[in-house]
Amino acid sequence: MNKVNWKVDGMTCSNCALTVQQYLTHEGMENVKVNLMGGEVSFDIDGKNEQQLIKGIESLGYTVQNEDIPGAPKRKKLLANHKQRFLFCLAFTLPLMLHMFDKWVHFHWLMNPWLQLGLCFPVYVVGMNFFGRSAIKSIRNRMPNMNVLVAIGASAAFIYSLTGALLNLGPQYLFFETTASIITLVFLGNFLEDASIQSTQRALNSLAKSQKVMANMIAFDEHHQEIIFPIENTQLRSGDLILIKSGEQVPADCKILSGEATVNEAIITGESLPITKKGKDKLIGGSIIIDGIIKAQVTAEAKDSVLSNIINLVKQAQSEKPPVQQLADKISAIFVPVVLGIAVVAFIVNYLVLHDFTGALMRSIAILVIACPCAMGLATPAAIAVGLGRAAKNGVLFRNAKSLELFRTIKQVVFDKTGTLTTGRFELANYEVVGEHMDADEFKHIAFSLEKYSNHPIAQCITNSWKRKDAIRWATIEEKKGSGMIATTASGDSYVAGSFEMAIALTTDDTHNVYILKNGQLLGWIDVKDEVRPEAITIVQYLRHRNLRTILLSGDRHIKCKQLANLLGIDEVIAEKKPEEKLAVIEDLTLQGPTAMVGDGINDAPALAKATIGISLSEASQIAVQTADVVLMNSGIKNLPLALGLGRHTFVTIRQNLFWAFIYNIIAIPIAAFGLLTPTFGALVMGLSDVVLAINSVRLFVKKVA
Repeated sequence: MNKVNWKVDGMTCSNCALTVQQYLTHEGMENVKVNLMGGEVSFDIDGKNEQQLIKGIESLGYTVQNEDIPGAPKRKKLLANHKQRFLFCLAFTLPLMLHMFDKWVHFHWLMNPWLQLGLCFPVYVVGMNFFGRSAIKSIRNRMPNMNVLVAIGASAAFIYSLTGALLNLGPQYLFFETTASIITLVFLGNFLEDASIQSTQRALNSLAKSQKVMANMIAFDEHHQEIIFPIENTQLRSGDLILIKSGEQVPADCKILSGEATVNEAIITGESLPITKKGKDKLIGGSIIIDGIIKAQVTAEAKDSVLSNIINLVKQAQSEKPPVQQLADKISAIFVPVVLGIAVVAFIVNYLVLHDFTGALMRSIAILVIACPCAMGLATPAAIAVGLGRAAKNGVLFRNAKSLELFRTIKQVVFDKTGTLTTGRFELANYEVVGEHMDADEFKHIAFSLEKYSNHPIAQCITNSWKRKDAIRWATIEEKKGSGMIATTASGDSYVAGSFEMAIALTTDDTHNVYILKNGQLLGWIDVKDEVRPEAITIVQYLRHRNLRTILLSGDRHIKCKQLANLLGIDEVIAEKKPEEKLAVIEDLTLQGPTAMVGDGINDAPALAKATIGISLSEASQIAVQTADVVLMNSGIKNLPLALGLGRHTFVTIRQNLFWAFIYNIIAIPIAAFGLLTPTFGALVMGLSDVVLAINSVRLFVKKVA
């Protein structure tokens, strides 16, 4: 299976997205995801001809735009977007609308039906080229979209007016201005909707723009002389050498070979404070060199970079539908046929009551053009796009849209200790050798040789502090998760570096971090000290203020966990738990109520997966990041309130949007049926209804959420 990512133009409502999704699913594609807001379509393909799929999507009325697809459409058409169509139609519609000022200025020449037809016809042709073609294709695919309503409404007014002109029935039968204004104003609404969608995507767009930059590539001529020349970063490959100067953007993920620089990684982490980087340190593509000149080696192509993965992660989350959207999708799917039925019934009832064919027709047309299925389809995607975009801009990554909705239900937050509430950057505090005939150097030699095989932060601290080249060669060595390292030599001696549990039969002193054993005898112990994260107290107090129960869940000794909990104000301590026991604890807590788990280590991965929402720190092990629902980028737990707040307020915004979408249609359709507004005004209101949703969603960019 190969992963395909396309940009599809022309999707204007949830029915459009659903049509594309159903087509690809019917063609046998798997994991199909359609992001209406960004026009992103992704799916897994296996042996299928991509050109056939492109033609199939085009037959639905949409266009695949992708530079990576050979033969993909790249034509530039006249009137290719809603802004161009609106301005073209406006030039013909404005003269037709002059009769609105007939009370003050008389335009007798406008009463000529053939002049009105001449002004309306170009607008009608452009309108039907877009709305009509889309409507026909959607009906053919049994997924009628909102363009069906616009096309029928505009065509009814045009045909009625054309009949009046041909039969010379008089000005009371001429509604060419209604046809033109409906089409023009709907194009205006679509243009404003596109602009609104772009604004909801701006945080993600700013990240995407950082993907393509120029790089200074280093090469060597036949005389081994260094040559530096500009190249687009998309052309860089892993292993290439580059030069990055002060003020320049890091063009790709890379490793510093020489030089030192101050780097701003705010675009990735949301953290504006500069970081000093030197030889062997890694740089993230998209970050900015504030000061310094460095030579570096590219470690990942643009498409595989950290920034690219972040963007893809957010796009994937945007394309998912949380449970709250399911009702709106069901209603949107039957909305157009229902509105058509209401329009027909309204025409018949109005004609029977008013005995006025023209009046009944205008009311039916008003119903068609004021109804807006788009509002229901956009209610959730618009809010989610803003919520995810703001989160990504501030260093919070949601792996799925469902997490945004689940945050509002969270009743308790569980913290791991090491690397989560503490920095995880250990320093040696003390050690003592108690074994007979054992000197300090030999003790350090054994401890280093054991701990060098572990990725645990305490083990890495010991390894870095007592680094040496003559490590003991073990015959066997294994890491017992949550306990420590166990090894044997070729001569049969057994060694252990582990927790108090491993030495419980040899000592009653449980206050140390690591105990070193040889053949069942205690050789000594090692103490390390860990810094509490500076933001930890503030974050715990914030959660308590929000009436969320806080729990410390750790494999560390109970006395140390209790001391930390008392310092931070954590409600409950569950200590001395192995990874499998942590999993059982989270299962029990989740049964009591929706639970968020915050962790960073490989030991936390199962618990993160079991929690209602798993939250990982980006400096955590990759398995923890892949398992978590939410990733906090390089700022510790500082952004946890932002994640919680965005989840809660995004759901509030979705509810507000859905309320507006439903109430708008519930009120607007009866008003149109009773003749209280004209089709022209109905088209304007319909176009602006989506903009209201977008504006309400965009408020999430600036709204105080934490």
